[in-house]
Amino acid sequence: MPKMEKARIMDASEMARAILRISHEIAEKNQGCGNIRLVGIRKRGVPLSARIAKNIRKIEGCDVPVGILDITFYRDDLRINPHPVVQGTEINFDINDLDVVLVDDVLYTGRTIRAALDALMDFGRPRTIQLAILVDRGHRELPIRPDYVGRNVPSSTKERVRVHLEEIDGEDEVVITE
Repeated sequence: MPKMEKARIMDASEMARAILRISHEIAEKNQGCGNIRLVGIRKRGVPLSARIAKNIRKIEGCDVPVGILDITFYRDDLRINPHPVVQGTEINFDINDLDVVLVDDVLYTGRTIRAALDALMDFGRPRTIQLAILVDRGHRELPIRPDYVGRNVPSSTKERVRVHLEEIDGEDEVVITE
């Protein structure tokens, strides 16, 4: 049975404003962009991190390296899906003693971020690891809190928050489905 859209939380312009605000906050907190490295968590964290990097380039006038993190083998639910699809990690820069900002679309239980932290530590020891999330829906199972949030969306555990991105889905929006 198809999921029914319950509400549209953000449209394209609201998403763009939230991503721009997150970009400003990252640049401000890190006093520019010299020590920042962005790492998008596959799948939707990747285009979000690219958008943040583009915004920071406009704000600060410098390029921020962007990496891609595949957390497939770090997930704690591998036994449920014994044949995962691995798309690969692409972090072609040093992260040691730098400020790494993990980027993802939705923060829910915190398990994806825990897996991302484990995966990222295989690449070195950053000075800080910060978390940028487009939508924080609550219901944490682990003690994880984002540093940058586009929108807090209180939701039921029976609902799903879906982020659609132009690069993947052909449009920008955030919807709640049941």
